[in-house]
Amino acid sequence: MPLLEIKDLSLDIGPFEILRDIDLTVDGGEIVGVIGESGSGKSITALTVMQLLPPSAVAKGSVKLEGREVLGLPDAEMRKIRGGTAGMVFQEPMTALNPVKTIGDQVAETAMVHGGMSRSEALKVARQTLDRVELPANRFPLDRYPHELSGGQRQRVVIAMAIAMRPKLLIADEPTTALDVTTQAQILKLLQRLVDEDGMGMMFITHDLGVIAGIADKVSIMRKGEVVEAGPTVELFRNLKHPYSRALFEASSHVPPRIPPAVTGGTPVLAVDDVVREYPLPKRGLFEKRKVLRAVDGVSLRIERGENVGLVGESGCGKSTLARAIMALEPTQGGRIAISGEPIDPKRGASFATRRHLQVVFQDPYGSFNPRHRVDRLVSEPFHLLGSSAPTGVAREKRVARALEEVGLSAADAGKYVHEFSGGQRQRIAIARALIIEPSLIILDEAVSALDVSVRAQVLDLLADLSDRLQLSYLFISHDLAVVRSITDRVLVMRAGKIVEEGATEEVFRAPKHPYTQELLAATPDLEGALAKRETAGA
Repeated sequence: MPLLEIKDLSLDIGPFEILRDIDLTVDGGEIVGVIGESGSGKSITALTVMQLLPPSAVAKGSVKLEGREVLGLPDAEMRKIRGGTAGMVFQEPMTALNPVKTIGDQVAETAMVHGGMSRSEALKVARQTLDRVELPANRFPLDRYPHELSGGQRQRVVIAMAIAMRPKLLIADEPTTALDVTTQAQILKLLQRLVDEDGMGMMFITHDLGVIAGIADKVSIMRKGEVVEAGPTVELFRNLKHPYSRALFEASSHVPPRIPPAVTGGTPVLAVDDVVREYPLPKRGLFEKRKVLRAVDGVSLRIERGENVGLVGESGCGKSTLARAIMALEPTQGGRIAISGEPIDPKRGASFATRRHLQVVFQDPYGSFNPRHRVDRLVSEPFHLLGSSAPTGVAREKRVARALEEVGLSAADAGKYVHEFSGGQRQRIAIARALIIEPSLIILDEAVSALDVSVRAQVLDLLADLSDRLQLSYLFISHDLAVVRSITDRVLVMRAGKIVEEGATEEVFRAPKHPYTQELLAATPDLEGALAKRETAGA
């Protein structure tokens, strides 16, 4: 009997058909990967198993846990199953954790609710479980709060909450998407160890084919609420039959066509010389001298016109702090930053004349837009940097239309709201906003990390085309080394506030010199490498 058996599952929410005839099984000790683009039905399938659906949802078919039908079970019965028989790890740990409760209380709550334990017994279980997920008591006491932990550490707490009662089934919904490659590798290794130790089954949801190839025993590929293809991992990937499956596979290793930039040796679009950014740390005693954290420690870099430069490193290494300093959003305590030859005053920031040469595209375009404004107003926001020379009336409308058309949208989209667009389209709008005043440099801070592989490939093609046609320069900040390799000309590796290695992208990736760079590359999921390794192990 399978641990989880989904058969002929269909789901309607109001007038919309969300899932159609889903079949999926998970056995004990087995990891089943579920992949597909956003909106394919991956997460709603998991929520159906846990019966965490809106009241208007109507599910048909069968979902059995250890042979017991869960569709239609009263909520009181499902509460016994959640956390007990089945646990779930969500994508964003900071939203899954209560910021005003300690990590000990949050893990203990699972034992108290689902195990009927007293508080003292539950806290003992919490301590043991946190030890299991490699958060030892000497460094991570039970009275720590979520904001005192890193992203990877918070994800370990969420995993501890899910496995506190040693469930038979663990559902992991995009548990590593927001993590850097080394932290991701640690979390994947932890999840595999827990499956091996407890013999539990795991349903692993992701859009990263490299991760799935390395961790899953079986794979189901979903599209528009249906499973289009399923089977053992290596066999499936080596013999993809459905056109959608093949398109996903090709998009995961897509390299945008680029023309190498002609570096003229003139004034660089960005010059950073020995920049220092420090933060004061809280004093522990009245007479103690205040210490500082040096988040950026003497960093220097150059970006020429038309050149794409990547900046990679783990979370907390100083990448985003450096980006904020370049954008004059934070003061610096040393060094010099110049944009197109115009220096930025470390105390007063940049003038409008300097800022017009620099724009930024953030990771979450929806979070950087005002949802009450239409696209034409959002895209034209940077015009304020042009002062009296900013276009008005018909000229303004034409500039907005041209910017939208340059990123593959239409002029008619100017009258819509951002909620009417998909994630990839929103990112195109963000790029259009960055292009509208024709800057010399665009900073892309994790601009494609939240996108599906096929949408990511389209956006990378767009960025490469714009760079070639408009001689744009990019500072591409990312923890996804595969993306950086595909689109940049040079790469800088940052660790603990310093640049530890830099050079031509292919040269650094092919023959990394610094041990930290070697560690990053070794931790990066590699689809072909994972499949070859499993084939060798199977032989």
